[in-house]
Order: sequence, then structure tokens, then C-alpha cells
Amino acid sequence: MVRALALVLLLGLAVVAQRPVNFVVVVTDDQRSDAVGHEGHPYLRTPNVDALAANGERFSNSFVTTAICAASRASILTGQWEGTHGYTFGTPPLSDAQLRNAWPRLLRDAGYRTGFVGKWGVRNSKASRQAMWEQFSPMSAPYLRKRGEAVQHQTDHAAERAVKFLRETPADRPFCLYLCFNAPHAEDPNPDQYIPPADLAELYADAEVGSPELSDAAFFAALPEFQRDSLNRVRWHWRFDTPAKHRRMVRNYHAMITGVDRALGNVLAALRNLDRADDTVVIYTSDNGCFLGERGFAGKWTIHERSIRVPLIVHDPRRKRTGDGQLSPMALNVDLAPTIVELAGLPVPDSYQGRSLLPWLRGEAPEWRDDFFYEHRMKHAKIPKSEGVRGERWVYARYYEQQPVFEELYDLVNDPLQARNLALEDEFSERLAAMRKRCAALRETRVRPR
Repeated sequence: MVRALALVLLLGLAVVAQRPVNFVVVVTDDQRSDAVGHEGHPYLRTPNVDALAANGERFSNSFVTTAICAASRASILTGQWEGTHGYTFGTPPLSDAQLRNAWPRLLRDAGYRTGFVGKWGVRNSKASRQAMWEQFSPMSAPYLRKRGEAVQHQTDHAAERAVKFLRETPADRPFCLYLCFNAPHAEDPNPDQYIPPADLAELYADAEVGSPELSDAAFFAALPEFQRDSLNRVRWHWRFDTPAKHRRMVRNYHAMITGVDRALGNVLAALRNLDRADDTVVIYTSDNGCFLGERGFAGKWTIHERSIRVPLIVHDPRRKRTGDGQLSPMALNVDLAPTIVELAGLPVPDSYQGRSLLPWLRGEAPEWRDDFFYEHRMKHAKIPKSEGVRGERWVYARYYEQQPVFEELYDLVNDPLQARNLALEDEFSERLAAMRKRCAALRETRVRPR
């Protein structure tokens, strides 16, 4: 009798140990890497994101391979570079074949209850959507909408939908919630641009906002004409073309991020209340960074640090934190798909071009990339196409449709703001040639660009 009971207990412990991990994957829009409190921001408050970072792993060198929402979100889903999945604004939808290995579908096929809430950002067939998501709640602009007698901010509404999904999930079923906030992206048609929740609108009204780096008229005047005339400059006039407007816009941008943090806190509280927090991995990142007036720009799209560098936090409560929780490998948006799939205990598809970050989360230090290929291939008259390489020290870009081709070369060690374009200086010709060669080699690791 005792032996039989012991056997039952052992089997029960084995079942508990093998219980599938749950996921809450949070993606914001246009949140740059320095726009979180724990990065030492002088006034921005993000206590819930900070707590995730304090108790989880923070990747301090996290980047996107294309800085625009459509292509980046497709890369997050497929684990592929833009040049492989081929999706951005103005292209055909992602095909059913391309999404067959998307991580939400793999998790749903494995028995997970999958739910999406927020900004979807890609186009695909109804069949693919139904194969990926048991519940699908997309949201788009405007941020403020009437809900009954009250006006609710979309960020808060997204959190409500997310909590509802969690509450409706059976206690014995694994789940994956993909929560994508539109915030802090500007509401482009609205002259106010950055629109925080009403009760947060004055949160940073007295915050000191300094002048953005590389925003002086002389620096901007020295840029090539195609950059001075780009959409980055057009939107600068919308948001930042006077000091007073710049201060107001930046304060509201940060208030929107605090709104996201509050919404995230409500979702995390629901996990605790439902007794699901201890076996739920929370991943927090953004689809790209953005310029807040730096270089005289307002947008993203280029290989500069403000555009491509994003926050990335992985909080896995089942694992002991590694050291101080800060990990330094180059982590990319294409790495999220294999990381999620491997955390779920599923085989990683060969179609994924990113690499799982799980070894780093285990405290290992595998051989890793020391540079990556960047590309932006959207067809837009005001967004010049580009490709390049972001390395640990050297950054190279080529705007290949300009006549002649325009190149940039930066030394991040001596010039972290990317102010001095060394491609224009003869003494760096050998380094420039080496970076051209490296760019071509990395390009060949996926299909040729359109």
C-alpha cells in the first residue's frame, strides 16, 4: 500500500514537472531601448517593466532587423528576415505556407489556447488566422473611443481584453497570450500625435526635456538631400519643429509608455490572481525604436541606433536568475520565434533564421553572432531603401537605389552617436571595402531581396 502510494506521488510530481509553460508575449510599437525606467531614464516611470527586468533576464543589446512595424512583426512571427518572408507595407499578404511554422500555430497545434489582442500589423488569410489563434482581438486607431458612457484609451481596453482571455482559459490548459500595444506609436492623422490616457496626460508636464542629440541645423544641413527630404523629416515637422512642441510631444510619448506599463501591471496581477504566474514566461519587447528629434528626424527606418535598438526582457519564473540578469549578446527580433518554440519544448523549424536565446537564459555562453544584416525594402518615395551591417564596433549602410549609391560607415566605439560618416573619408577606405564585403556575405544567408 505504501509503495503504491509512493508511486502515485512520484507520478504526480512528474506530471507537475512536465506541465507546459505558458506565455505572455508583449510587443509595443516604437518603444526605443532607453524608454524604460530601469535604463536610468531621468523621469519615465515603468515599475512593472522594471520589476520584470529585476527578476528576469534583460538583453542589453537587442535589435530589430528591419525598423518598421509591418516587416518587423512578420519577422517576429516567422523568425525570418524581411528579405526571406518578403512582407512589408504594400506587398502581398503572408501566405498560408509562410505561416505554417509561425510560433502561434505551432503552439496551438500542440494544445495551447492562443489569444491575440492589439495591433496585428500584418496581412494574412482567414485560414491562417484561425490556425494560429483561438481568440483574435485586433485593434487600430484612434486611441480614444467611447465605450458606453465613458471614453476609454485603447491601451486600457487592450489590457481588459487580455485579462478576459486569461480568465476564460481553463486552469488545466496551457496558454499563449500575444499582447501587442499600438502605444507609444503616434496617431499620425491626429495633430496631437502622442495621446496618453486622459488621467496620465499631465503626468510629466513638469519633466525636464533636453534638446535631442545631433539636432542642430548645421548637422542636418550636412546630410545628403535624400535624407533631408525623407519621411523622417516630414514627420519631424509634425512633431518636433519647435522647442515647445518637442517638449510636449516627448512628454506625451513617455506618458503613453507609462500607460502601457500600467496596463501590463493589470495583466500580471491577473496572472497572480489566477495562480498562473509561477509557470508563465513573460517576454517584453518592441517592433522598432524611433527618433524623438535626433538627427532632425521623427520616424525610424534607418540603421541608426535610435531606430533599431529595442528593449527585450524575458522573465521565466521557473529559472534562477543569471547573475545580475543583464545579458549582452546581440539578440534580434528573429530570435523570438525559436526561443518561444524551444521554451515550449517543441522542435524548432528549419525555416527559422533566428537563434534560440534559451542557452543564454540557462546561464550558458554559446558561440554567437557579433554582427547582423539589416534591411529596409519598403517601396515609398520618402523612405529610401537601405541595407547594411550592425557590428559590435562598425556600422555600415548602403542606400542602394540612390544614384550614385550612398554609403555610411560609423565607429561606435569612438562615435556612439553616429555623427561622423567615415565612408566619406579616404583613410577608412579599407574598412569600408571590408564592410561592403561583409554586407554582401550576410545578404546571401537568406533569399535575394526584391
